[in-house]
Amino acid sequence: MASFPKRKEIYKYDAPWPLYSVNWSLRPDKRFRLALGSFVEEYNNKVQIVSLDENASSEFTAKSTFDHPYPTTKIMWIPDSKGVFPDLLATSGDYLRVWRAGEPETRLECVLNNNKNSDFCAPLTSFDWNEVDQNLIGTSSIDTTCTIWGLETGQVLGRTSSVTGHVKTQLIAHDKEVYDITFSRAGGGRDMFASVGADGSVRMFDLRHLEHSTIIYEDPRHTPLLRLAWNKQDPNYLATVAMDATEVIILDVRLPCVPVARLNNHRACVNGIAWAPHSSCHICTAGDDHQALIWDIQQMPLAIEDPILAYTAAEGEINQIQWGATQPDWIAICYNKCLEILRV
Repeated sequence: MASFPKRKEIYKYDAPWPLYSVNWSLRPDKRFRLALGSFVEEYNNKVQIVSLDENASSEFTAKSTFDHPYPTTKIMWIPDSKGVFPDLLATSGDYLRVWRAGEPETRLECVLNNNKNSDFCAPLTSFDWNEVDQNLIGTSSIDTTCTIWGLETGQVLGRTSSVTGHVKTQLIAHDKEVYDITFSRAGGGRDMFASVGADGSVRMFDLRHLEHSTIIYEDPRHTPLLRLAWNKQDPNYLATVAMDATEVIILDVRLPCVPVARLNNHRACVNGIAWAPHSSCHICTAGDDHQALIWDIQQMPLAIEDPILAYTAAEGEINQIQWGATQPDWIAICYNKCLEILRV
């Protein structure tokens, strides 16, 4: 098993506060731009947009910093690799917020709250932005629901109309809190999504037939499932990880309920999973053991014994990992106050 990466193939950014969430921009003209969310156990948190100067300094610089109430549970740029939509960013926390990126000022476009009758809001645990229909965002919440939002993004270039949103559908997705949601690329990539939650199940939904869902997997001990990631190239495969678990479970939607692989080399709990954007058989996992591991799952259903690459030089527990969709040679990790991007 090789270690990665070599010298000059790590870029590091030290943020002013502990980091939790990170996401790569997909715009072709912003190659090494990432959004970072702070984790401060208070109301006042921050989101920062940083960019790597590839030519002159080879350093990350902060392009925009703005306030965010509560830590962002997830942060995500609009999946717009052609640059035809406005330069938008979404965050989840108490509500779903959509922002318009700018330097130095990033502007709040809208706050999406589907509980209009109450001051109480059930915190959002995660969300996913549909890659095929960028006007769809799905959120997951501790109130057992998933909500699919329709956005009006004013996508005609040059138009400065504000972004608005409305609830397309809300459904009770699980028996307990829902912790993650992700859209599939199956069947055109618009209508299928899956969620995981505190009831220990992975459930799959179709926006065209929301009256029923399919249970893909249930943890035998009903341990809560925290993370879910759909393979970017082969929509038959999903990965999930349970609370405090050191293994990642790979599922095949064609063979529900029985994992097709278990990835077992972490020595402390796994916090992040990210499929390769350009390959159906590579996945990266990261955790509290300061390790990021890349696995090749080609030989499934034979057991996957060891990762093919390991990064063990992180100076803290890795709480987040993101594989750059427009930068498939680069993986971003967060630990403590540090962002690192690693060439693979």
